[in-house]
Amino acid sequence: MNITGDMLIGASAVRGQQTRLHAINPATGETLAPVFGGGGEAEAERACALAEAAFDTFRNTPPETRARLLEAIADGIEALGDALIERAHAESGLPLARLQGERGRTAGQLRLFARVLRDGRWQSATLDSALPRRTPPRPDLRLQKIAVGPVAVFGASNFPLAFSVAGGDTASALAAGCPVVVKAHSAHLGTSELVGRVIQKAVADGGLPEGVFSLLVGSGTSIGTALVAHPAIQAVGFTGSRAGGLALVQVASSRPQPIPVYAEMSSINPVFLLPAALRSRGGQIARDLVDSLVLGAGQFCTNPGLVLAQQGDALDAFRAAAVAALQDKAAATMLTPGIHRAYEQGAGQLAEVEGVQRIGLGCAAAGPNQARPALFETTAARFLADHRTQAEVFGPSSLLVVCRDADEMLAVARHLEGQLTATVQADAADHAQAGNLLTVLERKAGRVLFNGYPTGVEVSFAMVHGGPFPATSDTRATSVGASAIERFLRPVCYQNVPAELLPPALQDANPLNLWRLKDGEPVKG
Repeated sequence: MNITGDMLIGASAVRGQQTRLHAINPATGETLAPVFGGGGEAEAERACALAEAAFDTFRNTPPETRARLLEAIADGIEALGDALIERAHAESGLPLARLQGERGRTAGQLRLFARVLRDGRWQSATLDSALPRRTPPRPDLRLQKIAVGPVAVFGASNFPLAFSVAGGDTASALAAGCPVVVKAHSAHLGTSELVGRVIQKAVADGGLPEGVFSLLVGSGTSIGTALVAHPAIQAVGFTGSRAGGLALVQVASSRPQPIPVYAEMSSINPVFLLPAALRSRGGQIARDLVDSLVLGAGQFCTNPGLVLAQQGDALDAFRAAAVAALQDKAAATMLTPGIHRAYEQGAGQLAEVEGVQRIGLGCAAAGPNQARPALFETTAARFLADHRTQAEVFGPSSLLVVCRDADEMLAVARHLEGQLTATVQADAADHAQAGNLLTVLERKAGRVLFNGYPTGVEVSFAMVHGGPFPATSDTRATSVGASAIERFLRPVCYQNVPAELLPPALQDANPLNLWRLKDGEPVKG
């Protein structure tokens, strides 16, 4: 499949005239062909109008139709073979093996939502029988969830497949019955077009309205702002920086009809090392933690950017092991020159904070846009006193916070901003302290891990990839896992609606064979 540099608006390939864009190989600085034509407000208007025209038809398609669409997209992405992986590698600098795994995850989450659709519980079908003899009488009441409307999705820089054109936001929105307009990330334009053409073909092959999917390209903020501000758009999915996410929130909240923005933004993902665990396996924890820190050049939103431990001999041994492990870690190419500059700036600013010292470094950079891993240290008192120590440094950098005792560690936990994850390393002797921490951490994070490491987000039914602000803009939502579909649904109650007009999920005959809640009892049939 050739890369042309065009946008995909409905069934058409459209050459943008607003600006000229090209992807860059961050490992070499090479400009990658072809040149892309960036669009503006006119292209956003066209894509949104098509999405609005497609909405009612698409949301009323049988769940099986949408399940097959998602499976066709997954099959098409896999059929791209090496061409997709090689282009993503050239545009991101990410290792081929990492990208192959990410392709598997992308296809897997598409198929997960196909399974969710066939299961049917996402509809929350609920029937309350009429009680005409009750005083006052109760009418016949039935509830189901329906799609909210067209959704704008912004591709992420750090996952060119799994959080991009056919990523979790797109998969869950399409599953819900929402047409999707994607704004491609400028770092992986060719990858985005390849995947976008797969979706465009799957929509056409499925006989669905062309407005079910569009892919826009543009520079700056104008096209994204126009997309979020368009009255057809009813929700936004975003993964990226806090500044970018909050800018979209501002646009969405300033509309005549405000809409939700599900922005996954910044997180430093604290790791708490409790005393018994540190004594019994501190060396192994140090090595594994450093491996997690440098994975993907530290460019995971779940990267362990904060480590907390209590002072003592066990911490001294852990520190020495971590510094030794870190010094053997190679510098790695970051996703874009801009992300590399931001990492260097963020690490430099952290080093300048009073009371913070750099205690470990990885190998020096050997090429352009390479991040050198770094470990910093400060005291709990200094961490509590200076908010700059909570700033995310996107890349392979972490801050060790030394606490006097369990009470001070708990005080730091209470002081933390909202997080995507919080990790506890604990042995059985630590469980009393761990229990106190857990009570705090479940208020601070969307996912709490024990005796593991936060990098790696399983795509499953129970996963939560979200958390309190500023980890996300909406603490009630997750962008990964089966529950992600809930972001793009809303409940509708049907009161005394004639039987022949009821949607299939609520008909007495239950043609979709759903589990439903009838008069408060789960039934099938």
